[in-house]
Amino acid sequence: MKIASGFTAIVNGKLIDGTGRAAVPDAAVHIRDGRITYAGPAREAPPVEPASARIDAQGGTIMPGLVESHFHPTYFNVAALEDLDIKYPVEYVTLLAAANARLALECGYTSARSGGCLFNVDVWLKKAIENDITPGPRLAASGREICGAGGMMDWNPDFRKIGMEGLILLINGPDEARTAVRKLVKDGVEWVKTYPTGDAAAPDTNDHHTLCMTFEEMHAVVATAHNHRMKVTGHCRANAGIKNALRAGYDTIEHGTFMDTEALDLLLERNVPCVPALYFEIASLELGKQYGMSQRVLDGHTETLEGGAESARMILKAGGRLGLGGDFGFAWNPHGDYARELTCFVRYVGIDPLTVLMCATKTGAEILGRDHELGTLFPGKLADVLVVDGDVLKDISILEDRKRFIAVMQGGVIKAGRLKPR
Repeated sequence: MKIASGFTAIVNGKLIDGTGRAAVPDAAVHIRDGRITYAGPAREAPPVEPASARIDAQGGTIMPGLVESHFHPTYFNVAALEDLDIKYPVEYVTLLAAANARLALECGYTSARSGGCLFNVDVWLKKAIENDITPGPRLAASGREICGAGGMMDWNPDFRKIGMEGLILLINGPDEARTAVRKLVKDGVEWVKTYPTGDAAAPDTNDHHTLCMTFEEMHAVVATAHNHRMKVTGHCRANAGIKNALRAGYDTIEHGTFMDTEALDLLLERNVPCVPALYFEIASLELGKQYGMSQRVLDGHTETLEGGAESARMILKAGGRLGLGGDFGFAWNPHGDYARELTCFVRYVGIDPLTVLMCATKTGAEILGRDHELGTLFPGKLADVLVVDGDVLKDISILEDRKRFIAVMQGGVIKAGRLKPR
């Protein structure tokens, strides 16, 4: 991915550096050759040449680019489980993924971690983004997901004989778990996504308290993945599944919905980040009936929302880490609504905006393993910066409106927003 050359000063804005520290009210950010050289009070900024490029934040907010920590680039208008893998051919899915990546960048998400992807599209999408073939977030790829046979993602009855290979790798036992990971090694993924538990969407067979993988299978996944320097995450709602994942050595937990104090202690002991993905539950409850969700499913989403919010509060109160993002691409939770997750955490979960923004920037970069160059605004970091029209600390929902972005920058290059070259 190309980075900018030359010098740019961003001025006249409130600086949020991504660390959770108090904002700097009258700030400046200096960028030279795609990296930050200064971020702090304008009165202390080094002098700049009068002819230097300047971006006027217009009294708004200067902040790090957002990180979508649970991104499904190939999901599009999913209304039922079968829409995940057989609704469209891979050729069309690839085009949809590129469009979703462009949209995410336009929405201020300069980086993302894939939370599962049809076929191997996200690996190649990452290459296309890095080579400036198509715009999108800096991407960590995960490819196909791993699920125990008969588990939540194994929705397809055997009599149909159409397979699930494009979406998931089905396993029975530790040996097949190792085989599945080795296939992903050849695919070139960085993250292995698994399904240790079920979900409210499958109340009859694999609800949110059901286990879909054994500990032995999960441990085999981790050992094999770590041997090949890949990381492992998993869809973990049931408390026992969360504990199994943490004991097996998972690198992050997706959802972490029904945590007890023992699970929390395991999480904190290894400092494992959790990505709750709570707005999906709100959207399901608000719009689920019109998409045919039964009352049992809706009741499950209510329980999941309440449990997930409480787990998130527990984690932050105890000093743990949360990443933000999740499960966009469903009919009731479409791509482009990513920042509603942030609003949810402020208004529903009750977390202060500075902490929420830290989760969506700094912690997201840590999940990507790129916090040395992304996620906060400090000298030496890549200039992935948002310049926003408005005070996001007073109204975080401003980030839901991409028309409010003055500039979305990656490596100092303006990729979206009002100032993007046309």
